[in-house]
Amino acid sequence: MKKKEEQLVRKVTDMIQKTREGKLHWDIQCQTTEYNDPAKKPVETEEGETWVIDECFVSYHCMDQEKEFLLVSYEQIYTCGEKKKSCNLIFLPPLGIRFFDVDVLAPYAVEADQMLIYEVHMLWLTVLEQYKKDPQSMELDVTGRELVLQQ
Repeated sequence: MKKKEEQLVRKVTDMIQKTREGKLHWDIQCQTTEYNDPAKKPVETEEGETWVIDECFVSYHCMDQEKEFLLVSYEQIYTCGEKKKSCNLIFLPPLGIRFFDVDVLAPYAVEADQMLIYEVHMLWLTVLEQYKKDPQSMELDVTGRELVLQQ
């Protein structure tokens, strides 16, 4: 793992702890296709199996040690019955870039190994946990989106 990614893993781990302690005020925006009509979701057939495709973007924004922090995660989720597989991307865009578009975010992609993906997922779970305990401690905005695959 490269130094930049190691630093990001440590930073996210630290932010999880601060979130649990109620020290960080998050502004979370999430767009997902998860709750859309399954009949309208794109599918891919691979080796005779039909996979339904969903996607989820999450933007994590907060002030940490008087510095603004912005991280965007993207997950494309393939589901076939009980089986699931996913593709995860992590971005560190400039503060002004809040678009949920992989092409726009691509230049800000961070090499994400399993450890970083795990820590960002733990941050999501921690944020949700904290929101349940104290909804006033953060902004949480979840909206639907349409997934249109490029042909």
